[in-house]
This record gives sequence, structure tokens and C-alpha cells, in this order.
Amino acid sequence: MSEPIRIVVLAGATFSTGLVAGLFFAFACSVMPGLGATDDRTLVGAMQSINRKILNGWFLSVFLGGPLLVVAAVLGHLGAGGAVLGWLVAALVCHLVTFAVTVRSNVPLNDQLDAAGSVDASTDLAAIRRRFEGPWVRWNLVRTVSSAAALACLIGALLAR
Repeated sequence: MSEPIRIVVLAGATFSTGLVAGLFFAFACSVMPGLGATDDRTLVGAMQSINRKILNGWFLSVFLGGPLLVVAAVLGHLGAGGAVLGWLVAALVCHLVTFAVTVRSNVPLNDQLDAAGSVDASTDLAAIRRRFEGPWVRWNLVRTVSSAAALACLIGALLAR
């Protein structure tokens, strides 16, 4: 991989990772606390809608694109070694944590929330909320930290260059 392509790949990985980390951070410090201050119907209905709408090309391209670009950056720096490669491997590990938490925890919670049906047809919104809100918030905090750590590692790789 040529040097200009390595730089572009690393910059793209950093940019997309920053977007994802920012999204998870926004949920952790504003969206979920804001919804937490509302009634059961509002929280359940809003999160059902958000969970449906977030599955779009923009989100998926940065959520999946960041880790894929980090893999490309690792492969592009294999011969170079040194601090840059170390930072990139650390970023990849953090991305794997983020991906695993999302797939094993947040997505199943989103699916359970969706399976509960419409807020108009649900008979016990408080129980639905209890099963969803606390665990989802905790796992989102884990992926917020892991994605922010991935971003910090990518900044470290950029600075080491």
C-alpha cells in the first residue's frame, strides 16, 4: 500500500470511528437521560422508532466502515511495524469490543423492544421499559468507552506517524 493511501485509510478510519463514538456518547449523555426523564410510553415508543430509523446506510457505513478501515490500515502498516502498528492493533481490539457489545447486547435488547409491539397495544409498558432501559444504557456506556478508546488509539497512530 502506498504512503498516500495509508494516510487516507487511517484518516478515514479515524473520521468514521469519531462519528460512531460521538453517536454513542450522545446517547449516553443526552438521549437516554432525556428519555429517562419521560414516561414509559414515550421512552418505549421513541426507542422503537430510533431503533428502526438508525438501520440506514449512513449509520451502517460508518459503524462497519471504521473497523474495516482499521483492518486495512493494519494490513497497510504490517511491514512498517513500530508505534503506528501498535496503536492500530489497539484500535482494532477496541472496535471488536464495540462490535461485540452491539451485536450481543444492544441489538438483542432493541429486538426485544420491537417484539413488544406498538405502545398502543402493549399492556405493561413499565415492565417493557424495566427489561430494556437499564441494561441498554449500561451496554451503551461500555461501547461508548470502547469506541472512544478506539478513536484515541487512532489519534495516537496519526501522531506516531
